[in-house]
Amino acid sequence: MIATTLAEIARITHGSVHGDETVVIDGPAVVDSRKAKSGSLFVAIAGEHLDGRDFVAAALEAGAVATLAASAVPGPHVLVDDPVAALGLLAADRLQVLRERSDLDVVAITGSQGKTSVKDLVAHILSSDGQTVAPEGSFNNELGVPLTVLRASESTRHLVLEMGARGVGHIAYLCQIAPPDVAVVLNVGSAHAGEFGSIEQTAAAKGEIVEALAASGTAILNADDPRVAEMSKRTSATTATFGRAGSVKVLGQIDLDAAGQPTFELQIGPEIFAAAVPQVGTHHAFNGAAAVATAIALGISPARAIEELATAGAVSPMRMQRHERADGLVILNDAYNANPESMAAALRTLAAIAPGRGVAVLGQMLELGEDSDRAHRQIGELAADLGLQLVVAVGPGAVQIAQGAGQFGVSVADITAAIELLRARLRATDVVLVKASRGVRLERVATALLTVE
Repeated sequence: MIATTLAEIARITHGSVHGDETVVIDGPAVVDSRKAKSGSLFVAIAGEHLDGRDFVAAALEAGAVATLAASAVPGPHVLVDDPVAALGLLAADRLQVLRERSDLDVVAITGSQGKTSVKDLVAHILSSDGQTVAPEGSFNNELGVPLTVLRASESTRHLVLEMGARGVGHIAYLCQIAPPDVAVVLNVGSAHAGEFGSIEQTAAAKGEIVEALAASGTAILNADDPRVAEMSKRTSATTATFGRAGSVKVLGQIDLDAAGQPTFELQIGPEIFAAAVPQVGTHHAFNGAAAVATAIALGISPARAIEELATAGAVSPMRMQRHERADGLVILNDAYNANPESMAAALRTLAAIAPGRGVAVLGQMLELGEDSDRAHRQIGELAADLGLQLVVAVGPGAVQIAQGAGQFGVSVADITAAIELLRARLRATDVVLVKASRGVRLERVATALLTVE
């Protein structure tokens, strides 16, 4: 955060200072006392299980110099009605000041899947052009976005943000905090369909990101997704596209090497470029195209963007993260999240790279609403159609996957049962995919399998 006094924070957040109002905050804002460091502002959030106010002393001991809270706490602090809303106000104000002082630009990325992967690719490319700040992991909500914004300083050239939504109006609010110069929409899928109500509502929510653009901005849209392509009508900004069609076009066949990493060709205007992404999965060709289109919108040449793309290794964990056990067993840990589209992409990658038997260990895809049973059954059917010979469905919410996989499907009650079954049936030549929604915590299977018993 740019240096800000406690008095200034009180003014910005409509709060009141308690303690020395001349205290200067010049470190990051944090909501986890373990991440506090010298000069930090600790934001005390009352959560479902923990209350940040109980950790103020620990944050101060770790180096925080003040707290933003809803009631009196130890040390200098600003009292506000709602610390989350106050955090948003603070981030919006500090970003505006930074933009007045520097050439900082803001990239905002949304979509039903792939946001974090594309965020990482964009940040990697842009970091070759100047200091770049991007979220840790998937910090993409009303806490994650302002916390990321407040990490920017006067030396920051590019601020890359990931924006998620669970309803109409969520992304519009995040764009009030950080109005984008470049807005990227990757896709509109069935993730969180149970919360949005319909895929049309999902499209309405995701499109708020392009509505937030000024006429001088750029929308980067997926030309292959009709709902995304239609969003060009919701903005007066310049539009660029990516996909099998579009301004950055993925041509022909996408080849995977032995590690599952794609090589492909991109056409940009009349030129054709050889491209690669050193991450697992054919879908990264399209993620790469989106990242290159974003970089071009910010003035980076296509050749340079593609050169940087080729060195963009995986950053965020549990997203097709490849591990090889001592005996040769390969595990693809893709357990961070799941929806029908990302699950299908992961299964196709598994089938394409497994030299012998591909094994899918799959858990429930949450928040799918009334289509949940059908969606899970279809995933099992796809796994069987792809020739995967063992499909382990973990937990009662994933039973339909095993049923869809027919003779290749096995349903187990829980993670412990899955580990026992897999340890008995896996071969060293297998490639194992582990994937489910975040709430299932299926990465515990991947971790257990990495140990040879």
